[in-house]
Amino acid sequence: MTDFDALYAAHRDDVWRYFKRRSPADHEDLVTEVFLVAWRRAGEVPHEPLPWLYGVARRVLANHRRAGDRRDALAERAAAHAAPAAPDLAEAVGLRTDLARALAELSDQDRELVLLVAWEGLTLAEAAAALGCRRGTAAVRLHRARRRLHTALHDDESGPALASMTALEER
Repeated sequence: MTDFDALYAAHRDDVWRYFKRRSPADHEDLVTEVFLVAWRRAGEVPHEPLPWLYGVARRVLANHRRAGDRRDALAERAAAHAAPAAPDLAEAVGLRTDLARALAELSDQDRELVLLVAWEGLTLAEAAAALGCRRGTAAVRLHRARRRLHTALHDDESGPALASMTALEER
């Protein structure tokens, strides 16, 4: 057994408890970081290593908290600049199951075209580029797919799917 193995075996649980008392999560990752520092700086580990390991653990925990604060601040800034998500019309009207069934009846290419336009918000030209076809071809396929979806979703013009289909047809 090497000196590092002995150091790890003797003090791993002490360092883990140190983090358990001070941090709600990530204990194992933090312990790993402490012993990575100990391994890298093996020549600097004193004869009584536990206080030194606690000092390393304190700095590792401080770095971990600062990183968490930076991550939270970045998430807040990103959320402030993010466009509000469009409502899922199918879910709002309670048609998710019917819509999934109707979409499953389309060919793979037509389904992907419909989803790119309706759910991903691409223009017809962008969807055509994503699918590797011409805009005119995509327009014809989208028109036919809309018609099949319309038929599958409602028998008459006043069905509850009209709102979601209107959103699809406007693109």
